[in-house]
Amino acid sequence: MDMTTPIARPKRELPPLLTLSDAAAERLRALYAKAEGGKLLRIGVKTKGCSGMAYDLDFVDAAGPGDEVVKDKGLTLLVDRKASLYLIGTVMDYEVKAMSAGFSFTNPNEKGRCGCGESFHV
Repeated sequence: MDMTTPIARPKRELPPLLTLSDAAAERLRALYAKAEGGKLLRIGVKTKGCSGMAYDLDFVDAAGPGDEVVKDKGLTLLVDRKASLYLIGTVMDYEVKAMSAGFSFTNPNEKGRCGCGESFHV
């Protein structure tokens, strides 16, 4: 065997960048149909809170040069490319609680959250 020939490693499939729960898809579909019609949801990560990072959601008119386009359950949303490494494999959900409602994230990359739950670290 020639020791200079590189050995081809089998490629493994990467997890999806981000997926939507049924509840998140339903809520996002409603937002796209009404208040945010014609816009796309962009998800990013910013420095904030006591743990260091927080999810940042914003509606934009179109994808920018730094956006990854994610399609799931018939919907299109955007992920800021700078946040993609932090979000690989994340599931976005929509939760309705007694005193609040909003999108939440189950992120396998999180190593911990602050006590109030508003920020995380990886």
